[in-house]
Amino acid sequence: MTSTVPTAVQHTDAQPPITMFGPDFPYAYDDFLANPAGLGQIPATEHGTEVAVIGGGLSGIIAAYELMKMGLKPVVYEADQIGGRLRTVGFEGCDESLTAEMGAMRFPPSSTALQHYIDLVGLETKAFPNPLAPETPSTIVDLKGESHYAVTVDDLPQVYRDVMNAWNACLEEGADFSDMNQAMRERDVPRIREIWATLVEKLDNQTFYGFLCESEAFKSFRHREIFGQVGFGTGGWDTDFPNSILEILRVVYTEADDHHRGIVGGSQQLPVRLWEREPQKIVHWPLGTSLKSLHDGQPKPAVTRLHRTAGNRITVTDASGDIRTYPAAVFTAQSWMLLSKIACDDSLFPIDHWTAMERTHYMESSKLFVPVDRPFWLDKDEETGRDVMSMTLTDRMTRGTYLLDDGPDKPATICLSYTWCDDSLKWLPLSANERMEVMLKSLGEIYPKVDIRKHIIGNPVTVSWENEPYFMGAFKANLPGHYRYQRRLFTHFMQDSLPEDKRGIFLAGDDISWTAGWAEGAVQTALNAVWGVMHHFGGTTDPTNPGPGDLYDEIAPVELPED
Repeated sequence: MTSTVPTAVQHTDAQPPITMFGPDFPYAYDDFLANPAGLGQIPATEHGTEVAVIGGGLSGIIAAYELMKMGLKPVVYEADQIGGRLRTVGFEGCDESLTAEMGAMRFPPSSTALQHYIDLVGLETKAFPNPLAPETPSTIVDLKGESHYAVTVDDLPQVYRDVMNAWNACLEEGADFSDMNQAMRERDVPRIREIWATLVEKLDNQTFYGFLCESEAFKSFRHREIFGQVGFGTGGWDTDFPNSILEILRVVYTEADDHHRGIVGGSQQLPVRLWEREPQKIVHWPLGTSLKSLHDGQPKPAVTRLHRTAGNRITVTDASGDIRTYPAAVFTAQSWMLLSKIACDDSLFPIDHWTAMERTHYMESSKLFVPVDRPFWLDKDEETGRDVMSMTLTDRMTRGTYLLDDGPDKPATICLSYTWCDDSLKWLPLSANERMEVMLKSLGEIYPKVDIRKHIIGNPVTVSWENEPYFMGAFKANLPGHYRYQRRLFTHFMQDSLPEDKRGIFLAGDDISWTAGWAEGAVQTALNAVWGVMHHFGGTTDPTNPGPGDLYDEIAPVELPED
């Protein structure tokens, strides 16, 4: 597939695979999970103690699952449904095998901590049909009314290859790409930290677009425009242009935008199966215990109030009016919930952490799917011999159209449109059917011979994450100058330096991570919170398997001056 990886970096089978090991916090979460010693233990006197876990998305369910295995009793609160932004839905009146991924739908192999849990619950993955991926039959790039059909990047006009080469050169010249990529493959912590410390200081105030403009390789406005609309990897990058270039570098260093896999049957199965899973290695609780059984089948409802009470405890009020007090809590919902939907005491967090939450910048995102009778796009045009329809990247309203099937004779789905930011806001006032009509019109201009409508067998399903009351956005994306805020949120699990009246509640979730928008970030911050809760209760890790807090002083994120 076309890739964000510069062609100068030649990978061989002998090299270690890339993982999300850094660059901000180079800790081996995959090794931590794989070690037979486990994630740690708490004193027996604390066994059975209740810990609130607020949010039943991937981060919350993993935190609850691992805390349960240690012998604690997680009490999960969920406002909507288990899964969060791992949300898989069906189509009314259609076969149950037809599903649509309204949130996360593609996962890179570098998400190795995530893969641990995918394997644990026995889920399968398959290649996701990104533009120009080897598994994607064909791709159409349609810009300014001109369409180009391609199976590989070599089928596109030379200007597209020029843009790809400009991006590779820009990364190499401005961000030490080859050196960092190699250091991360080798898990060379000193080298990672050396390179990243320099780049954070140099680039924290720079936008993605400004980074391109400063590169000699991208001096052409036309090249920057094409790159914004088409990109390389999953598609266009222009919705990220105002964001911090550090956010983009984290993605490309870890190859998070490459070689994607989808979860067969839908990603929501992962948190649901963990909710139901009965671990074979568990402390205090009898075999056969699961999160589901500890909750009598259902999590507690939405949290409406959080406040501190005597003894530095965390008191939780839920939508049913029930009030419970806990010695510790893990908050995994999007942090804006603490500013709006949940009544909170200021004393829950230090003022600098409140500031960081208030400054968090979320990106909007919309999708619309339709079910179809079969993967008709694989039919051949009699005149050209090409696929009659292709994975489509365009500057029209749809932006990205993905074709998803399970075989030539089975019903299939089309993601008619996947958009972000301003492109997403354009859809916000429209109903699902209104959105579909606009999308079919746009695609009809690209594929005048194809009657997509005649293949549709059910009503469309759609989501605009900015309009979801318990999310208010799709995922966090730092703006220039936000590094310090993100550092405060990510490092919040290290609480020994906080006043005692600010301890005991731990932030987790992908927006707390350095890699928001990727499920791996949700997993990693969940594991940080698990370590934090364990430490809060006086627990320890096994000497052979130090946790993220044990190694923190050696790998702590770069600290920029606050003055």
